[in-house]
Amino acid sequence: MLSEKEIQFYSRQLGIPLWDPGVQERLKTSRVFVAGAGGLGSAVIYYLASAGVGTITICDSDKVEISNLNRQILHRYEHIGMKKTDSARIAATGLNPFISIQTLPIKIDKANAGEIVGDTDLIIDCLDNFEARFILNAVSVNRGIPMIHAGVSEFQGQITFLHPPATPCLACFIKKDTVTQHNRVAGMTPGILGTMQALEAIKYLTGIDGCMKNRLLFWDGLTMRLESILIKHDPKCSVCGKFHDGASGP
Repeated sequence: MLSEKEIQFYSRQLGIPLWDPGVQERLKTSRVFVAGAGGLGSAVIYYLASAGVGTITICDSDKVEISNLNRQILHRYEHIGMKKTDSARIAATGLNPFISIQTLPIKIDKANAGEIVGDTDLIIDCLDNFEARFILNAVSVNRGIPMIHAGVSEFQGQITFLHPPATPCLACFIKKDTVTQHNRVAGMTPGILGTMQALEAIKYLTGIDGCMKNRLLFWDGLTMRLESILIKHDPKCSVCGKFHDGASGP
């Protein structure tokens, strides 16, 4: 049940026709795993916290650096040197004291990924490297947990909702041997894509229709254009191909 203070906190969204107290209570019991507390993660964590997602687990092994602050709005100058997970927890609970923030200041690898993701409702990929992204993708596929992927570079970004076998997995349309890392980004770019991730998460967790299944959306900040393409299963995918031959799912 929502307390009187929570009803006041969420009053503006509770006035939306698709968003009644029952929807808000579903959010309160939801659990989300956010991989990365950087640029994407900053927007995701802030907006999941403000919307009232009950339990948010934040996984990031880094510490706050001065070069983070142009885009990672969870963190403050006085938090330089602090674990990003601690800085993120302070910011999120300072915004909304009615939720639970769990922190994992560790690096995601093949040995620990399944354990640290745990019993969550949703994985949100806010990472800045594809090695860890592919590890999370495998957990998503094998555990049947949906994952919202986004990536950014300079003034551009992409986002999609993945939940095999109903959708492709990340490895179906991004191949390891074609990946290039980009470390230049305008500060507002991850904010915009992270906000989109948060919206996709809220829609999924509340049962509101419209998640971006089977579509990869591209945003170009220089032209202010949004374009999307259909993405399909790769029957030969080494991660989720086994679910394309008539199996009911992971």
